[in-house]
Amino acid sequence: MAGFPTSFGKEDLLKCARGELFGPGNAQLPAPPMLMMDRITEISADGGLHGKGHVVAEFDITPDLWFFDCHFPGNPIMPGCLGLDGLWQLTGFNLGWRGWQGRGYALGVGEVKLTGMVRPDRKMLTYKVDFTKALQTRRLTMGVADGIVEADGEVIYIVKDMKVALSES
Repeated sequence: MAGFPTSFGKEDLLKCARGELFGPGNAQLPAPPMLMMDRITEISADGGLHGKGHVVAEFDITPDLWFFDCHFPGNPIMPGCLGLDGLWQLTGFNLGWRGWQGRGYALGVGEVKLTGMVRPDRKMLTYKVDFTKALQTRRLTMGVADGIVEADGEVIYIVKDMKVALSES
C-alpha cells in the first residue's frame, strides 16, 4: 500500500526504526536489540486468513543473541514476552505500511499460549500475523490481529486478539 513493497530486508527495517520509512511521527519499529525480526517476507492489507491483512516475518536465532546470556544463566531461553513483542511490532508495521498516520503502541492482547521455547540451538523464528480488524476513523486507527510464532517450523506461541493503535500525539 501507499507505494511500499510487499517484502522488506534488514536495512529497510532499520530505516523504519530510525523513522525514515513511514516518515517522522509515524509507525516505527524499535532499534536493535529490541527489533525482533530480520526481514518481512509478506505483507498485505487484504490477505491472510480473514482477508483483512497479514504479515509474515523471520528472525534468525543465533547463540550470541543478547537475551540468552541473562535469561537464564545456565539455562538460556528467549523470553516469551519478546516473541509477543515481535508480533505487536509487526501489527503496528502493517498499519504504517497501509499509509496510516501516527505512532504505534500496543493496547493489549486477549490470549497468549506458549507451547514451546526458543533455545540457542533453534535456527529461525517465523512470525505470522493475521488481521481480524483494521480500522481508521477520525478518532481511532487500530489493528486487531491473531498471530503465531514458529520455531524451525514448530508452532510455539499462539496469540489471539492483539491490539495495536496509531496515535498522532
